[in-house]
Amino acid sequence: MVSENVLGKPKKYQGFSIDVLEALANYLGFKYEIYVAPDHKYGSPQDDGSWNGLIGELVFKRADIGISALTITPDRENVVDFTTRYMDYSVGVLLRKAEKTVDMFACLAPFDLSLWACIAGTVLLVGLLVYLLNWLNPPRLQMGSMTSTTLYNSMWFVYGSFVQQG
Repeated sequence: MVSENVLGKPKKYQGFSIDVLEALANYLGFKYEIYVAPDHKYGSPQDDGSWNGLIGELVFKRADIGISALTITPDRENVVDFTTRYMDYSVGVLLRKAEKTVDMFACLAPFDLSLWACIAGTVLLVGLLVYLLNWLNPPRLQMGSMTSTTLYNSMWFVYGSFVQQG
């Protein structure tokens, strides 16, 4: 990107790519001059087979290297050589590290606590009603293979019916 131009001074560029270019110039001992492609484009093939933009500057040898956030496409790879990518932009998601504790009540997670309380209350109420109805009128209500009509057996009968277990 271009930094601010103050009082007619030449344009100064800054950014990660410029830092990499500066480090290469210091390490390899070369001097460089930065200019923008005349049409301000990255480069695409034209109808006559030529290229415009930054790729065109490289193809016609008006520039030795091109530095840009340029997408590497098969068409561009056929006419110029690319380095490997040195910077990769991708979407990242930051999450808190999961704790490695064992929760004994993880089985209760599918429902809210109030719903579990309603289920428990319903099992207790229906179990009590089954016990009372069986106590008041024993010969008419047969509860499977259950022979004793205690409150404990009535509760287990309702719970077993609720979770569909024997």
